[in-house]
Amino acid sequence: MKIASYNVNSIRSRLHIVIPWISKNKPDYFCMQETKVEDAKFPIDEFTKLGYEIIFKGNKQYNGVAVAVKQKPLKVAFGLPGYPSDADRLAVAQFDGLVILNAYVPQGQEVGKPQFEYKLEWLARLKKYLRNNFDSQQKLILCGDFNVAPEDIDVHDPKRIIGHVSFNPRVWKAYKELLSWGLVDVFRLHHPDEPGQYTFFDYRVRDSVGRKMGWRVDHILATESLARKSKACKIDMPTRLAEKPSDHVIIQAQW
Repeated sequence: MKIASYNVNSIRSRLHIVIPWISKNKPDYFCMQETKVEDAKFPIDEFTKLGYEIIFKGNKQYNGVAVAVKQKPLKVAFGLPGYPSDADRLAVAQFDGLVILNAYVPQGQEVGKPQFEYKLEWLARLKKYLRNNFDSQQKLILCGDFNVAPEDIDVHDPKRIIGHVSFNPRVWKAYKELLSWGLVDVFRLHHPDEPGQYTFFDYRVRDSVGRKMGWRVDHILATESLARKSKACKIDMPTRLAEKPSDHVIIQAQW
């Protein structure tokens, strides 16, 4: 089994990367965030030509999640219970013996603003959703853009960045609370102490890739019994070096 996650930063602008990558790597599940397209204009045919089912929820300018799958899900859901549901931030696909959740966690904008508090609340709501609907002993994968760099080795300059909405004690606490439900960071399971491994390189920073000025904010999490069976997890840097790339990188795990 192979699963990949990619913040595409507009799926229609990134098809020249996504479609060849899928054709070459043939993942069983390909999770996308920030698709930035309303449902009526989602490029369904590009995926069905490759033999994939595609589930998606989005809007014209912001957010948006999608999952391309080889096998049709038994059940599909979007968003979190309550208001706002943020249907375009969470896609849930249930299969026989496996659950895939694809999340695009709010960025938070700025510490002290309502958007930051909402980010913390969103992570808490996600944990509650897991607790109320699933069992940490079952086979479950939660992946996506979490907008959280969990440790010092997950950013290029922790002393300068500390306090950012994606790198501060309150966010770390909320993220650890989510993991405490029974989730394991699959990348860190295979690369426990390896620095300099990033999934996001800001467009606004000159030569951010060449200068290795990145963040590891995209994650593949799995329930412990499933995570322990994984064979590998890696960050695919060529996807950030391609022509007209997203500011994120594809991360993939294999079982």
